[in-house]
Amino acid sequence: MNAPTAVITGAAGGLGHATARRLLAAGFDVVAVTRDSPSAAATRQSLITEAPGRTVQALHADLADHDAVRALTHRLHEAVGRVDVLVNNAGAAFAAYAPTADGVERTHAVNHLAPFHLTHLLLAGDLLAPTARVITISSDLVSRGRLDTDDPDVTGVTWRDRYSQMNVYGSAKLAALLATTALAARLPAGMHAYSANPGVIRTGFNTKAGGLLKLAASVSNLFAGSPEKAAGTPVGLATAITAPQPNGGLFAKGTVASPPATALDPALTARVYERTATALGLTALPPVRTAA
Repeated sequence: MNAPTAVITGAAGGLGHATARRLLAAGFDVVAVTRDSPSAAATRQSLITEAPGRTVQALHADLADHDAVRALTHRLHEAVGRVDVLVNNAGAAFAAYAPTADGVERTHAVNHLAPFHLTHLLLAGDLLAPTARVITISSDLVSRGRLDTDDPDVTGVTWRDRYSQMNVYGSAKLAALLATTALAARLPAGMHAYSANPGVIRTGFNTKAGGLLKLAASVSNLFAGSPEKAAGTPVGLATAITAPQPNGGLFAKGTVASPPATALDPALTARVYERTATALGLTALPPVRTAA
């Protein structure tokens, strides 16, 4: 029997690398996605060393770029026959506003639009296995997220003149959380989508982000958990013999967690999903069941 295949974005270090290692140990073949060619090569070598006998491939893409996400999808078609688990882990926060080449705010591009885009392209291309699980990494900072109920900004452009690093990051993660809930109600029977909150992790994420997140790193690192421990939640969702419930739910510390009140608004959830599909030039999927 062929081993199941997991694709993990942001796999060069931290939570993504730890998740890849644990999925390899659980019997998965892994496609590690990193930002550039050198990190892809280094990540593949590291994972191969730790998991001899398993198949490890590494691809690279700048997930802030819509064309790069499309190109990554084509390379995944060439690399694997199916994807059993997709872990949308890649994330980034920035100290100042800047648009991407596609004209969207870059925090939203990486944390919300890219996972939505990649997931839907794999689904449209029949690359997701019939029982695939899509796991998108969330954050404690969803509580800082701000989305207008009637006119949600899914691309982040309204933050141009009022940029707040933590609020923008939280808003992007909140949009991703809502989109995941909506996606679960639209997936074919047998497929599942989850949000996984790893909590505060001891990685270089906050330091690289700069701004207030960098300042907060010296304090947060005092009580932050290890990437290996934090990987338990996404790995548990990926490997559970019976798909965890609820489909579309938020999980933390290995169990169901309560999302912010904003995420419980079904009209906003549907609106975020539909607007995101439109922003990416995708066809929004119709709901086939009730969202979590």
